[in-house]
Amino acid sequence: MSPATVAELSQRLAEFSRVLDDKGDDVAPSLEALEAFRVDSLGRKGQLTEVLKALKDLSLEDRRAFGPQAQAAKARCEAAITRCRARLEAAVDEASLGRIDLDLTLPAAVPARGCLHPLTQTLQEMARILGLMGFSWAEGPHIETERNNFEALNIPEDHAARDLQDTFYLRDVPRLLRTHTSPVQIRAMEGGRPPLRVICPGRVFRHESLDASHSAVFHQIEGLAVDRGISFADLKGTLRTFLQRLFGPETETRFRPSYFPFTEPSAEVDVRCLVCGGRGCPACKRSGWIEIMGAGMVHPNVFRAVGYDARQWSGFAFGMGVERVAMLRLGVPDMRLFYENDLRFLRQFDESLL
Repeated sequence: MSPATVAELSQRLAEFSRVLDDKGDDVAPSLEALEAFRVDSLGRKGQLTEVLKALKDLSLEDRRAFGPQAQAAKARCEAAITRCRARLEAAVDEASLGRIDLDLTLPAAVPARGCLHPLTQTLQEMARILGLMGFSWAEGPHIETERNNFEALNIPEDHAARDLQDTFYLRDVPRLLRTHTSPVQIRAMEGGRPPLRVICPGRVFRHESLDASHSAVFHQIEGLAVDRGISFADLKGTLRTFLQRLFGPETETRFRPSYFPFTEPSAEVDVRCLVCGGRGCPACKRSGWIEIMGAGMVHPNVFRAVGYDARQWSGFAFGMGVERVAMLRLGVPDMRLFYENDLRFLRQFDESLL
């Protein structure tokens, strides 16, 4: 390209720079005019765009001399457009606020605040207390094998818990919906070596009729501790401390002999009725006590199923329903209220009040 053309480009660039000098940040009086200026300057056929396109026809020396000037002019133009747009948009916002009958000095309206579901609050509090006692959180799948759900837990094939009226079996596959969270204990023991302390919270499924205290889908939290020399006294001390932290320091507990296939010896754990204080009421069936959980020492057959030496290791396990605990803590008479999604009911349980 001839020197005259270089001179022409320089002149066009100088004229454009003078325009920017004259306008400063006020390159346009409105957003519409600003967009027109941007298109006229930096659009596909804009003034600066045409100058920049012409750079490819210059010699290497001319590009080195003229290119930085053109790029600087483009950057300056873009900056001016940005500042002008910010000023114009702020003016538009201010004008729109001026048309609204609004006192900006008034305190802001507090938006509606949600809270955790009462079952979630209860489960988290139970897990928090057990966590402080050295138990870690473990989870497992909802769909389990018969081996993990029954056989490894010392539940024989002809046991009543395996009947179809209690268990949801999946069609066409040898799987079932877990009836308790104990299969997670099996997975935890098979996945690690003692000493072991885990809790297994989660949803479980049983073929039950729906009423005030039963549901086909509910939540459990189970605990397992395995170590050398663990005794039933350790189990009683752990559960008594846990229940007193959960329901209050005055909570009384008692252990009644019972039977569970996966523990031996086994016990039902009761707490003094939280409604009547032990005097007798419909909630405790006039007995003064409410059953809260089952517990016991891990059966040697369970240890053998996961490859633990029952002569070297001992342990205890316990399990309870989260819904039952939530009903006692919150004074809820019917389990179904937790699942009806009635906001009038749920709003009562702001976690800051618990």
